[in-house]
Amino acid sequence: MPDDAGIRSPESGSGLPYHLITDSRSWEKCLPDLRVEPRLALDLEANSLYAYRERVCLIQVSTPTEDYIIDPLPDIDLSGLGELIENPGVEKILHAAEYDLILLKRDYGWRLNNLFDTMWAARILGYPQFGLVSLLEQHFDLRLSKRFQKANWCHRPLNAAELAYAQMDTHYLLDLRDRLGDELTRQGRAEEAAEIFAEQSDVRMPANGFDPDGFWNLNGTHDLRPAQKSALKSLYLFRDQEARRRNQPPFKVFGDRSLLELAERMPESRVDLETIYGMTAGQRERYGGRLLALIAEARNSPAPVQPKRPPRPPDAVLNRFDRLHRWRKQRAQERGVESDVIMSRDALWAIAQDNPASSDALKALDILGPWRFQTYGEDILRLLKHQ
Repeated sequence: MPDDAGIRSPESGSGLPYHLITDSRSWEKCLPDLRVEPRLALDLEANSLYAYRERVCLIQVSTPTEDYIIDPLPDIDLSGLGELIENPGVEKILHAAEYDLILLKRDYGWRLNNLFDTMWAARILGYPQFGLVSLLEQHFDLRLSKRFQKANWCHRPLNAAELAYAQMDTHYLLDLRDRLGDELTRQGRAEEAAEIFAEQSDVRMPANGFDPDGFWNLNGTHDLRPAQKSALKSLYLFRDQEARRRNQPPFKVFGDRSLLELAERMPESRVDLETIYGMTAGQRERYGGRLLALIAEARNSPAPVQPKRPPRPPDAVLNRFDRLHRWRKQRAQERGVESDVIMSRDALWAIAQDNPASSDALKALDILGPWRFQTYGEDILRLLKHQ
């Protein structure tokens, strides 16, 4: 890539050069270099701690020889990157990919194909510590700072230290992938890993829109009196309204504990607000009048009606799930891995609910890949048969 296409040498941090892509011109020079690579290391930075609805703020891509930091905030056509991400002929290496894959699908409509997830590889291998910082320290004797883990990646301009920190999230991933891949092969776990990577690529978009009945899930709600519950609901709705208006996460308007104390104590004056946990002088000044009005109105309001819970599964289903759950835990302990490496809870529930009586019936559920079906299928059917 030409040296005039945004190459930077950070003043602090890694000391390694990187290409900073901030406009269409530098992106057009970068993309041909990415298109010739059979595999790419990838990471995203978002601003979930600083916005009501987080967004992708940086995209880091590394090849064996170059590191690229792409700024997606300007109006740049990144469809070429989407083609690479969706191309099954190009392996994408990420660490703890799930959140990044959700953002790629939600914000850009891209579905990543051909994943190698270094976190899942380490978990399959039974690593007790599988965070990226721990793996880089173990494999490369690197001790990376966590200084910018909670940074607001959408602020501009980003300084050299922040960019160098972002660079390190992908710079070593290709080498780490090779080391973990070799271990998977030596331990006979490569096929299992490929199946899990494919499953992880098929992300489910979370139903994380605002739920006006979500206050029922706050710890302590059910202990409140009717008027207090009414106050809590009003306060909960007000917090979301303010979070949207200010483009902040709801917890930065008020924390859950503050909401509960407001509803429980039902203060009547601004002086009373001073005793509420977490309420700063700025919050009392900004929101005090509205909070007191909502609480006063709730005193004479009927209690909110709690939504009905889903029906309890039949005892036979619960018993089958319990047996499957204990079986999964035992298999995990025998291997020295966490239980969800063996099988997900969703898969256990599906099997418990359907109660397949044959290999064909189990396969028809389409919840076990070929490796898991071959490895665990007979155990599962035997377990279900002896009820």
